[in-house]
Amino acid sequence: MTGILDGKRILITGGTGSLGKTLVRRLLTNEMGRPAKIIVFSRDEAKQHYMRLDYQHAGAATDEIIYHNFQRLLEFRIGDVRDQHSVASAVRDCDIVVNAAAMKQVPTAEYFPFEAVLTNIYGAENIVRAIQEHRLPVETVVGVSTDKACKPVNTMGMTKAIQERVIIQGNMRAPNTRFVCVRYGNVLASRGSVIPLFHEQIRRGGPVTITTTDMTRFLLSLDTAVDTVFAALKEARAGETYVPRAASARVVDIASVLIGERDIKQVVTGIRPGEKIHEIMVSDEEAHRSIRRGDWYAIAPMLPEVAVEEVAQPALNREYSSADDVMSLNETRQLLEQHRLTIGERAPQEAAELLR
Repeated sequence: MTGILDGKRILITGGTGSLGKTLVRRLLTNEMGRPAKIIVFSRDEAKQHYMRLDYQHAGAATDEIIYHNFQRLLEFRIGDVRDQHSVASAVRDCDIVVNAAAMKQVPTAEYFPFEAVLTNIYGAENIVRAIQEHRLPVETVVGVSTDKACKPVNTMGMTKAIQERVIIQGNMRAPNTRFVCVRYGNVLASRGSVIPLFHEQIRRGGPVTITTTDMTRFLLSLDTAVDTVFAALKEARAGETYVPRAASARVVDIASVLIGERDIKQVVTGIRPGEKIHEIMVSDEEAHRSIRRGDWYAIAPMLPEVAVEEVAQPALNREYSSADDVMSLNETRQLLEQHRLTIGERAPQEAAELLR
């Protein structure tokens, strides 16, 4: 049976990040078809080096046979989404582009806002411009966004919100390419997120810092994030934004589960610059143009020139917030235990130990 990515050349900007690495791993399973080429595009040569080594030094004989084939599929390119020339060079000859390059840490973006503009907005613009100006035969571009782009209050969210607009409006500038977005919440294993921070604080003996006891966050695994990208590739119409239906939890409960029986204190430090108490994945303004499609909400584009058809029966009648259906402490524990081998940046056995 053929897949939609059979014979396709796929470019992943920011391909050495948490999502990029998981996306590469999943693409190499051929679950969406066997690509002709997977190009990892990023500006960090050290991360590319270690990622390359991961695929060249497998732990089992069967893996070594598989990875021998994969080495011919996987290509690493140094480049920066901020640079139009390197983007145009990378996008050329590609069928699919997944733009996962981002400045995503909220405090960093607050203190260096224009740096976030350059990566999150100019990066998206460079992809669209390359396709438009060089008339490149790219089939689909998927812009990876965040719940912080919905009713944004911080620089990271604001720049991601504009990135979404740049990607979606790309359908007008390069009508032969399908431009879509995905938007999701906190990823359990991503760098800079709360769980790796808590792991490190616990490892050091505490305290674990909580900004406010009311704070809630959507939680999903890296594989669910990749599932969202795959769903958009398979089903999304031009201009749509795909949003997963995800669990949400109180941050204080996440800390309690990770601490367990240890004698470690929790300290409330106050909200950091640019933080929200609750995150929103679909706003009130977007709810009336959102439909249910499997495990996702598909938000129709705002621009009438891009919209394929009107949304007759919206799936939502109000905003979709992390405060809506918050898991209990026990449900939070079950979710974290379910993903104990993928939480954090450390070895699986160490992550599992922290969750006992």
